[in-house]
Amino acid sequence: MQLIEQHKKFIAWYQEKLGLSDYGLLWFVFFKGVVLTLIIERLLFHS
Repeated sequence: MQLIEQHKKFIAWYQEKLGLSDYGLLWFVFFKGVVLTLIIERLLFHS
């Protein structure tokens, strides 16, 4: 349970630091995942 609470605090800190709403944070995380997926895909399949 402590890990979950730490994670919630980190997300709240991250959101405050970037000045994002809940909706904005969701879009940011989505696009971060897309970029990370593309980078990993390039590294694994385009060598």
